[in-house]
Amino acid sequence: MADVPEPHFVQTLAVSTAKTSKYLSFSPSFQHLKFTTWIKDNIRKKECCYYVQDAREGICKCGYPKLHHADEAVKPEEFLGEPWDKCRHIREVPTNAFGDITFGGLGQKVGKYVRVSTNTSPEILYQLIIEQWRLHPPNLLISVTGGAKNFYMKARLKEMFRRGLIKVTQSTGAWILTGGTHTGVMKHVGMAVRDYTTSSSSAESQVVAIGVATWGVLHNRQPLVHPEDRDSKCILCLIAFLILLCIVSDTEGDVTIPVVCVVLNGGPGTLNTIYSSMLNGTPCVVLEGSGRLADVIAEVANLPMSRVTISLIHQLMKRFFGQEYEAFTKINIIEWTKKIQDIIRMPHLLTIFCINEKGHSDVDVAILQALLKASRSCDTPGHKSWERQLELAVAWNRVDIAESEIFREESQWKSSDLHPAMFSALVGHKAKFVKLLLENGVSLREFLDEETLCVLYAHMVPGCVFLRRLAKRIRGENGCRRQSDHPSGQRWVSLQHVSEEVRHFLGSFTKPLYPPLPHRNYVEMSEDDIQMTALSKGSEGLQGTSSAKEGMGTESLRDPGSDLFLWAILQNNKELAEILWEQCRDGITAALVASKILKKLAIEEEEEGNEAEDMRALANHYEQQAVGVFSECYAWNDQRAQKLLTRISPFWGRTTCLRLALEADDKSFVAHTGVQSLLTQMWCGELAVSNSSWKVLLCIPFTPLICTGLLTFRRDAEIQREAEQNSRLLAMEAMTGSSTDSLMKAQLLDSRPQFDLKPLDCISRLASFFSAPVVKFYLNVLSYFGFLLLFAYVLMIDFQTMPSWKEMLLYIWLISLVCEEVRQLFDDPDGFGFRRKAKIYINDLWNILDVLSILLFIAGFSCRLTTVVFYTGKVILCIDFIVFSLRLMAIFIISKTLGPKIIIVRRMMMDMFFFMFLLSIWVVAYGVAKQGILIDNEDRLNWILRGAVYEPYLTIFGNIPTSIDNMAFDISTCTLNGSNPLMPRCPVLNKDQTPAFPVWLTIILLCVYLLFANILLINLLIAIFNYTFQQVQDNTDCIWKFQRYELIKEYHSRPAPPPPFILLSHLYLVIRRLLRRAPYSKHQQFKVEVPQAEEEELLSWEALMKDNYLAKSRQQQSESMENRIQDTADKYGQHHLVMVPPQKANAQMPPRRTLNLL
Repeated sequence: MADVPEPHFVQTLAVSTAKTSKYLSFSPSFQHLKFTTWIKDNIRKKECCYYVQDAREGICKCGYPKLHHADEAVKPEEFLGEPWDKCRHIREVPTNAFGDITFGGLGQKVGKYVRVSTNTSPEILYQLIIEQWRLHPPNLLISVTGGAKNFYMKARLKEMFRRGLIKVTQSTGAWILTGGTHTGVMKHVGMAVRDYTTSSSSAESQVVAIGVATWGVLHNRQPLVHPEDRDSKCILCLIAFLILLCIVSDTEGDVTIPVVCVVLNGGPGTLNTIYSSMLNGTPCVVLEGSGRLADVIAEVANLPMSRVTISLIHQLMKRFFGQEYEAFTKINIIEWTKKIQDIIRMPHLLTIFCINEKGHSDVDVAILQALLKASRSCDTPGHKSWERQLELAVAWNRVDIAESEIFREESQWKSSDLHPAMFSALVGHKAKFVKLLLENGVSLREFLDEETLCVLYAHMVPGCVFLRRLAKRIRGENGCRRQSDHPSGQRWVSLQHVSEEVRHFLGSFTKPLYPPLPHRNYVEMSEDDIQMTALSKGSEGLQGTSSAKEGMGTESLRDPGSDLFLWAILQNNKELAEILWEQCRDGITAALVASKILKKLAIEEEEEGNEAEDMRALANHYEQQAVGVFSECYAWNDQRAQKLLTRISPFWGRTTCLRLALEADDKSFVAHTGVQSLLTQMWCGELAVSNSSWKVLLCIPFTPLICTGLLTFRRDAEIQREAEQNSRLLAMEAMTGSSTDSLMKAQLLDSRPQFDLKPLDCISRLASFFSAPVVKFYLNVLSYFGFLLLFAYVLMIDFQTMPSWKEMLLYIWLISLVCEEVRQLFDDPDGFGFRRKAKIYINDLWNILDVLSILLFIAGFSCRLTTVVFYTGKVILCIDFIVFSLRLMAIFIISKTLGPKIIIVRRMMMDMFFFMFLLSIWVVAYGVAKQGILIDNEDRLNWILRGAVYEPYLTIFGNIPTSIDNMAFDISTCTLNGSNPLMPRCPVLNKDQTPAFPVWLTIILLCVYLLFANILLINLLIAIFNYTFQQVQDNTDCIWKFQRYELIKEYHSRPAPPPPFILLSHLYLVIRRLLRRAPYSKHQQFKVEVPQAEEEELLSWEALMKDNYLAKSRQQQSESMENRIQDTADKYGQHHLVMVPPQKANAQMPPRRTLNLL
């Protein structure tokens, strides 16, 4: 899209949006001083400098009383005797009325006001509004004009007008311009804005209403004056909820903002306003039924010009103006008739909004359709006119208008014509427009090049996690090396930066999505761009050179839909991501990537609030999308679906769906029947899944049975399937002769393997049998049981000073287990690196037990070799036996019966630590109190711990101590001075050698202790276990299926011989590594490189399945919402909008519209 010119409309609408406030870092007082200085330097007001009394007493020719004139104006020496002239005697001075104004009513709202001269340049006013008051530039100006006095309007029309006016301002970002008084049409506008502002809580959704009023009509205007010795903030109780300022059009400047005039009621002054506006090219929307002039124009709008006569206007004026008609002269009627005739000669600028009894139309639709109708008639015919209308629709974010008025059957669009609108919709995050443009012919491959993608990344949503990380990386890179080709102080975004950050979120197991290239394009991102999105800046990305397209073209495998989907996911943009996901070729992998990235983003999100929760919810949504598409694929063809799991995806860092699901902790996806079927096939290796476990176990000791056909291998099943297909093909040929259906025959031939399958010989069967993970598992289980039996025998029966051969065998066995753990730690087929691999290894509980058992073995074996600590070594080895026995639980994770139970036990163990913390508080509290009351100054540490911790703990289990009751005291069971280390110290005694402690207190303490410990805490533990069980039980099967993969992968890469024979395999691996300098890896079944032709066919089939899934999902949603939609349609009824048909013969082409002087 490098050859697409930048749209002027998008550029002009985005003026100043790229500039963040440069005063935010200054103090409020400095900002106020700077603002005041700017106002007095640039904004002027008009003042009379020569008082000449008018016919009215005390009133000057200028219209103001004598009191409002300065002393030098009352007695001017310069103008004495001269007649009053407004051009000579009206001068401009710095304004003294500006600041903030607080409106009373339901909730105080603060607005801005300023008094300006009518000669103030539009550039100054625009700068005041945008830069000083910091309002967002409007995409549309709605000038509401009509009756200045209060008038009656039907309740239905009034409600439609208010609702439509607010809706159009919200959807398009429009400003409302009207009078600044609380009468007539201005009152209706003010009430609409007030009601909406009162009910709306979002600051970003506030409506900008601009009221224009002459200074003289304002009541109580003196408080608005800004004296030097008083703060500018005035608290007034104004009913009109309008911002008082004046805005003037820029007919020569670069700011081009569409303007539409909405007419309610009105009189002769309103007729002049309509006439002047339409001559200037401003479309007008007249509300029929609002009374007076609006109804007069509505009556004659569709009549032929010959019927619009003076007599007809005379009758209509008499009917709609009532008593006011008596003041009209014949000359007035003639003049107004000519203007009305001129108005209806410009049907492209006139729209009549009418209402009937059955239904209604929306005012916002009428306003926007009027602008589009005017655009079609006024602009250059052809694509430029349509492009102009599309730019308007995108800026307004009105998809309904674009569908009904722009993308019609007669309009034909090229993809390149829609690229500017597509870019604006993406940067503006307008998901519905992106979908509409894709439906109408936008080619993402033509639209997206490298430079455009860089611009999109440079203008992401301000404040998102990824943008902050990207900006930080660019700053760090610029600080580390000097970029001689780039100007200082600027930031340059390339896809290499993006790739590095995306890899951080995906994981180091992936390859860079955008490999570094020497001709990578850089896009400037200033400090302001890092903080705020800029359409004007983004539009510059459309003016790139063709080199960007060529640079992107070198990566022919890149999918533009995937690139844009990733861009949307990194911003947590749900609506946009959902649309772009439908454009991805590798849909399942893309959904799993989204789940992984969003979960990582949620972790790194600083604010603990809705943002992180929304990310997790969206991650779960895309996990379910991946499950849905894979279910559809698996239902149609299970073999192809399973191939999608293990194929290397070139779009997403050369990883696989299965690996992404595991890294993203997507348990629902891994627990899917198709994924579990693939894991079961991997678990069985070359053995068929249909083999019973007893057959496999029987063939382990009786190896010759493998060659007898007792076991079925996968090759045998494939041969049988091929034979069945051949028989079906022959049967079809026999039934139909030589004229077999070519399509059916081709399908059968395609399903046959590309090479002839031969049965496995005896040696191949033996090799396939013992290399199967399930057989390795059974061998290791038998080996582990044998190891534990030998370990127990040595510890209990044959642990001598000189090791026996059984003990030596035990140590060799232990060494083989240590070597296997070392191999698992250093085996790195995914290229993680030692630090990452070690972190993954140590995060597994079973690996922690393995490390603990190894360390205990080393410590025990070292002590066992020394005579002094020989017994200590045996004790350590006994403890090591406990750890090895606990490690036995990990073996049974693969069991569908025991595996879920082990998961529950692990969760309950974690709950136990919390419970032990609470229990220890009570045990220590009671034990210390009891020990202090009974025993005086015990200084033996072992007896202190026994009395303060051990005995209170045993009390929980019913071992009630007798020492707290003096009735059971026996002085022979204790020592008085602690001289006997085997006996406890006696309690404090009386003179008669009886205990002196208060028995009643110790009994009460024991009762309270048992009440809380035995009843409260034990029941709390039961409740915790029950909650954990209920919580885990529902997901136990899913969790077990997820954790099953790690065990399958471990035994898939594990050497075939069990310990201690596995030492031979370790020796072979070491020699092989030293000789060939290549690591040994057995992960072919977990990662498969698919040929290019098969890759394209597979992705096309997956895309078809994704479309089927999305179609079913939409059908389910439509069925559930169908009744609601029907009820809503019946409730609101029908509606229509009357559009004035164009009259080409009389149509005039007024000049291009700009912001009108009001």
